[in-house]
Amino acid sequence: MDLDPLWYKKALIYELHIRAFHDSNGDGHGDIPGLIEKLPYLQDLGVDCLWLLPHYPSPLRDDGYDIADYYGIHPDYGTLADFQRLVEEAHKRGLRIIIELVVNHTSDQHPWFQEARRDPQSPKRNWYVWSDTDEAYKGARIIFTDTERSNWTWDPVAKQYFWHRFFSHQPDLNYDNPEVQEAMLDVMRFWLNMGVDGFRCDAVPYLFEREGTNCENLPETHAFLKRLRKTIDSEYQGKVLLAEANQWPADVRVYFGEGDEFHMGFHFPVMPRLFMAVRREDRTPIVEIMQQTPDIPDTCQWAIFLRNHDELTLEMVTDEDRDYMYREYATDPRMRINLGIRRRLAPLMDNGRRRIELMHSLLFTLPGTPVLYYGDEIGMGDNIYLGDRNGVRTPMQWTGDRNAGFSRADYARLFAPVIADPVYGYQSINVEAQERQKSSLLQWVKRMIGIRQRYPVFAMGTLRFLTTENRKVLAFVREWEGQTVLVVCNLSRFAQPGVLDLREFEGSIPVELIGETPFPRISDLPYQLSMGPYMFLWFRLDKPLQAKE
Repeated sequence: MDLDPLWYKKALIYELHIRAFHDSNGDGHGDIPGLIEKLPYLQDLGVDCLWLLPHYPSPLRDDGYDIADYYGIHPDYGTLADFQRLVEEAHKRGLRIIIELVVNHTSDQHPWFQEARRDPQSPKRNWYVWSDTDEAYKGARIIFTDTERSNWTWDPVAKQYFWHRFFSHQPDLNYDNPEVQEAMLDVMRFWLNMGVDGFRCDAVPYLFEREGTNCENLPETHAFLKRLRKTIDSEYQGKVLLAEANQWPADVRVYFGEGDEFHMGFHFPVMPRLFMAVRREDRTPIVEIMQQTPDIPDTCQWAIFLRNHDELTLEMVTDEDRDYMYREYATDPRMRINLGIRRRLAPLMDNGRRRIELMHSLLFTLPGTPVLYYGDEIGMGDNIYLGDRNGVRTPMQWTGDRNAGFSRADYARLFAPVIADPVYGYQSINVEAQERQKSSLLQWVKRMIGIRQRYPVFAMGTLRFLTTENRKVLAFVREWEGQTVLVVCNLSRFAQPGVLDLREFEGSIPVELIGETPFPRISDLPYQLSMGPYMFLWFRLDKPLQAKE
């Protein structure tokens, strides 16, 4: 494995759900041996790190984020021995693995909670947050507005209310109890000893409750998270902590600390603005949010994404922008959930190949480690008729054979139906077909990943937007250790002129990275480009002494 301690800054992360990836034993559920079989595919795709959704024993009322045992494997997915083999096989191929650390809550089926509710004298009672009334912490917002009316739920066994920021079957842990903090540190150590390379830490802003606040981003929360980091730094090397904190950039900035809290944090607000910019054909949403993004310590990194296993969250936009996004991207009410849109990338882009490529171009060139969601590399669709967010968590489409090559089980036994509609059905959208076709989306994504990986400036470089009169054209420069790349995107569905002021690079030759094609030398005159619909160009700017005539 690469010993670079900053490996996460140069990586490309691939998010997948074991349950949905590949079923090796024909029971209708994806499993760890199935994932091991597919590691060569992931290696060939060019990704560096796998992010696995929860693999723990769970009643699966929240797709595994309701954990019933932090030290086990869900029996549908395999065993601890299978997991150990997965880590070893992945590492042999140069693939790292990060897993979920759900720190905020457990399932109500977890033995800790069951003991707590049954016995008020049990030490476990104080591992959760209880109250005789539902009046405390009124300043905390309700996150799952579609299903929950309060953050308190009455427990008839305990005869008290318990606190939860998410579903009522997911009671929050009480981090004011030092035993809870120690327990979570031990959970982390257990999986690090299994060889995992880090954690995506779920829902980190909500660990503590304090009256008179919104119970988010509290100083006590940051103090505990620094303990997590300190434990990793002192006991393990080369591991990473990735924060899920759906907050404004200035609030997420605090989660990096002085380089002593999280290594990485998701940049949630940029994601909806990518979709907004493409639909409005205006660069303003992207430029504004990136300009509002504060600097972070040199050892830290943003993680950016187009889509993931959750809804396209619209919490970090204005009410006006939220209405716009619903109007443009979720005309059917079934496409909406909570404050978001439960759809995959390809349907959001109306299956337009140029738009899908443009969105990937933005993902691969803006600052941050790209996180690719399984199936988006082949343009998989979704099923808005399934409940919750399950419509974007359907089985991976490997072939045009039975059950999309995902499983040999009878169709009715699949944990979720495969996509079979005329546009996104597995008969036409699948890995096998796209591997045979040189011009397929899969082959294109693979090629672009390869180019990105050859230019560390995309991972490490600074960002500077260039001003053009045409707001439909987005242009920016990334620079790092003498390497300079220029990215120009046409956000419009029509051809557009792009006139750039590149005088600071006078004498350099822009070399287009995909075809290694030299463009006209930059002079002291405006640099003019003609951009086709949704077209983008990645240039390496060769300095005069390096330029070849």
